[in-house]
Amino acid sequence: MAVSRSAACALLTIQLCFGQFGGGPARPKGPWMDKTLPPDQRADLVLKEMTLDEKLQLVHGAGMAGFGPAEPSMLRSNGGGGFVPGIERLGLPDLNMDDSAVGVGGGSRKGRYSTALPSSIGLAASWNTALARDYGKLIGRELADQGYNVSLGGGVDITRESRNGRNFEYMGEDPILAGNMVANWIQGVQSQGIIGDIKHYAVNDQETGRYFANAIIDRRALRETDLLAFEIGVKKGRPDMVMCSYNLINGVYACENDYTLNKVLKQEWGFQGWVISDWFGTHSTVRAANAGLDQEQPNGRYFSAALKKAVESGDVSMARLDDMVRRIVRTEFARGIIDNPPTFQVPDPFANRLVAQHVAEESIVLLRNANGQLPLNAIALKSIAVIGGHADKGVLSGGGSAQVDAAGGNAVVDPKLVNNFMAIFLQQMYHPSVPLQAIRAAAPSAKITFVEGSDPAKAAQAAKAAEVAIVFAVQHTHEGNDVESLSLPDAQDKLIEAVAAANPRTIVVIESGGAVAMPWSEKVSAILEAWYPGIGGAEAIANILFGAVNPSGKLSVTFPKSDADLPHATVPAPAGRRPSPLDGLLNTLPPFPANYDEGLKVGYKWFDAEKKAPLFPFGFGLSYTTYAYSNLTATPGAEMKVSFTVRNTGKRSGAEAAQVYVAFPASAGEPPKRLIGWEKVQLQPGESKTVTLSIDPLYLSVFDPAGDHWKIEPGEYTVMLGPSSAATPLSAKVSLP
Repeated sequence: MAVSRSAACALLTIQLCFGQFGGGPARPKGPWMDKTLPPDQRADLVLKEMTLDEKLQLVHGAGMAGFGPAEPSMLRSNGGGGFVPGIERLGLPDLNMDDSAVGVGGGSRKGRYSTALPSSIGLAASWNTALARDYGKLIGRELADQGYNVSLGGGVDITRESRNGRNFEYMGEDPILAGNMVANWIQGVQSQGIIGDIKHYAVNDQETGRYFANAIIDRRALRETDLLAFEIGVKKGRPDMVMCSYNLINGVYACENDYTLNKVLKQEWGFQGWVISDWFGTHSTVRAANAGLDQEQPNGRYFSAALKKAVESGDVSMARLDDMVRRIVRTEFARGIIDNPPTFQVPDPFANRLVAQHVAEESIVLLRNANGQLPLNAIALKSIAVIGGHADKGVLSGGGSAQVDAAGGNAVVDPKLVNNFMAIFLQQMYHPSVPLQAIRAAAPSAKITFVEGSDPAKAAQAAKAAEVAIVFAVQHTHEGNDVESLSLPDAQDKLIEAVAAANPRTIVVIESGGAVAMPWSEKVSAILEAWYPGIGGAEAIANILFGAVNPSGKLSVTFPKSDADLPHATVPAPAGRRPSPLDGLLNTLPPFPANYDEGLKVGYKWFDAEKKAPLFPFGFGLSYTTYAYSNLTATPGAEMKVSFTVRNTGKRSGAEAAQVYVAFPASAGEPPKRLIGWEKVQLQPGESKTVTLSIDPLYLSVFDPAGDHWKIEPGEYTVMLGPSSAATPLSAKVSLP
């Protein structure tokens, strides 16, 4: 009897729901299924039962649509970013993976809704580790709701290059802030029974030529900057997976780098999970396997038949293959995906949208507020001109594999990119959280007009006729390319200049993936950095503009005045051509040098060391209230104790991210200051709180490349306290042995 396509699809759905995720064939009775046994023992027991082919099945993906043939098992895939078939006879489930940096990606492929959260760089600007954990919990919950058991999020490459197209996916420029934020993000994801990830390990600090960029960086700088963020994330977050990156590190591809994978990650840090390659980031069989790569994605070009041959010939030992497989199955037992697989259910869009809005409200940074322009008085205000940035349609998001599809479809579609494979990178997706509507709801009595902003003269005319002008400026960034300049695209600087000249009460709201240049900053009355604010972004912006929420975000990256102030005038690139996002998939190019000779001087450390004044410093952010600091003390010990008092000296409640920095002894050869701790303190008007921080000795250490270890340089340290990296009014001296 012939079976129709729709009937076959229905049958497949039944098989997916009842075969992989409950019901279906009886579970095996082997001793490894005993839930009372520890994960290590269960992994050892099941490993003994596996054939060579079954072991090989677990160490590579089953394929990727549009890139070569896929294995038949892909029919069972949940439709996410990656798939590894399980072994039914042993009770090992399929690994259904999905991109989930800022929410569960690719939902439109299956008609699913996912909550679009604010960008990770914005989350880091909240300086709130508990919020990072809640952010991760939401992602983990929605992954489980949609039948996934593996997250492909957790990006923590530091902002070494301010023009990096993926900075929006990461946690800012400081490794200690970034490492702690991503550790809490990982804890949140994994608390929901999802295998978590940290990526892209390591020094994947630019997208330009990412498949062939050879990151040249000295050992000390590597350990104290890029790898320090990962060290904190791995040790505190305890992720189940580490994704190695595309680029080379000092001449060796990251996914076959014995130093970073074996010596540092697995041996020094004691990482027990598995190393997964970035998609098409594997370059060899024997070198990669022996250097510490455990799983190739998305297919088995190197880790299927070629690995079998290498094992049979002894070029890769059976013990090494067993280690690869054991790391995977041990993680499956430890995370609970075998005993408690995910069950499909509809995510809660209402509660989760409120979480997204709350994250945005803590992430948005008030950068300028001349003459107390903000908050706006909704009762007294008679007219507002809203200009530009598609503020009548939605809020912008970052592009690439991290893209969370917009609920109901993209609010602003570029017809040239419809059905274009490059759309995943280039299409500017707007989520249906509409600033114009939110502003109208916040100021119902005011006359509010909208001008789309392509004509500066028309925009200036509308601004002149209104009491207040609010310009929305946007900069789209995405995976696969870096921006050529920090300047706003599409002549938006000219638009803002024209509006500001017409109305001195001009407010600029920026939606961007990172720092942007603002040559007009002194000509406008207020500036908000909203990042990519997610599905509750418009409401969050309006709440801050009109004072329902007191801003508490502080910059997780330095904002330079211009590209000329950066360590490199342009992003390092291969000679003679601008790379494509598809290089590495469709083309092979020779490696080219990305010489990160600024070394330790990343972000604010560069500006401090070079005595350059930024536009806005790292850690900076204004509030609608004021704070005072006092009583700073620093006490040495196994963990240095730093105590201080913060007082709200204003008239409304608020939250202050109080920051502690240290200046090392001159003999240490460090940049002028390093962030070593912070606390986000909630305070009512007139209230004071005393905070005591225990400083991890790692944060006070320097890396000795000769001895290949961390050490504390003996001498006098200056502990500094204040509201930003550029404002540390209190200091205390302490000697360390």
